[in-house]
Amino acid sequence: MTTLTPTLELACELIRRPSITPLDEGCQELMMRRLAAAGFEIEPMRIAEVDNFWARRTGNAAENGPVLCFAGHTDVVPTGPEANWQSQPFDAQINAEGMLCGRGAADMKGSLASMVIAVERFVADYPNHQGAIAFLITSDEEGPAEHGTKAVVERLRARHERLDWCIVGEPSSTTLLGDVVKNGRRGSLGATLTVRGKQGHVAYPHLAKNPIHLAAPALAELAAEHWDDGNTFFPPTSFQISNIHGGTGATNVIPGELEVAFNFRFSTESSEASLKQRVATILDKHGLDWHIDWALSGLPFLTEPGELLDAVAASIRQVTGRETTPSTSGGTSDGRFIATLGTQVVELGPVNATIHQIDERVLASDLDLLTEVYYQTLVTLLAR
Repeated sequence: MTTLTPTLELACELIRRPSITPLDEGCQELMMRRLAAAGFEIEPMRIAEVDNFWARRTGNAAENGPVLCFAGHTDVVPTGPEANWQSQPFDAQINAEGMLCGRGAADMKGSLASMVIAVERFVADYPNHQGAIAFLITSDEEGPAEHGTKAVVERLRARHERLDWCIVGEPSSTTLLGDVVKNGRRGSLGATLTVRGKQGHVAYPHLAKNPIHLAAPALAELAAEHWDDGNTFFPPTSFQISNIHGGTGATNVIPGELEVAFNFRFSTESSEASLKQRVATILDKHGLDWHIDWALSGLPFLTEPGELLDAVAASIRQVTGRETTPSTSGGTSDGRFIATLGTQVVELGPVNATIHQIDERVLASDLDLLTEVYYQTLVTLLAR
């Protein structure tokens, strides 16, 4: 039997806890126990039905140095049909190809294990490090994300907690560990559009108003609209219709309403207000009787090259020998909440090729490399 490294031992312990969102199943208790032994002050924060915790360790109480926070989530997405997995999703097995298999291996219990082991080693080597190290951990990232990091950040804001830098353990890599780090994310603005017409019989269209026919030119214009050009860090803003519903189910009835769900993934070149106004202008131009319910999931954020991004890139280069590429692609993450504190945020984790899939897996040796990257980043930022 292969002897597991400390990182892999902890990763397996976490994976074996079936913490399907929003459940935590003892993952955080395990992490808090380890961090407390390393000198962290632990603050559990159960909000509604969600488990979170905040932990902080100050190296030298006499100085007011920078704060580096590690952030992540212990919850995982459902497994799907377990019979389709090559091994049970919560068994945490390392296969013949050296892959650690299990739900959460990549997203993101592997990263959590690497964070804890790296920090334990760092504080043992540098007990009087400058500044402070913190952990912000939730079990509500894969779900609604209302009572997790978002709520914890509001508590931290209210008491003026300082967070200079944050590393989120989301699986950022695409092919090789560290080839990509996320230094920002696009904003996400969702909407449900209702277009009102008049229901009637299809044989008497002059007595009805078909909202599908009325809305079609406006929807085509929205889909063809050029919203912005993006910039150096962000691709152009995109508009996508995700659902359309209208009608009673009968083929001989003109519907009275049409409902359309759509989403913007937007760059810093557009704002929530500007997108809403431009949509309204197009709908009004087509003379529609309309109403929209908007839902902002997150504003775009960006960490430009500076201390944190430079330290992470240097650590990846030192450990792996490869250069990293900053990227703002992909969906949203909890980094969007942390960035509102004025914090520099990057996401750095293992290869994301199998996240949320059947047979989620990560190269076991990559987690040891990730631990080393986190450790070297700590050294660069806090051991000076």
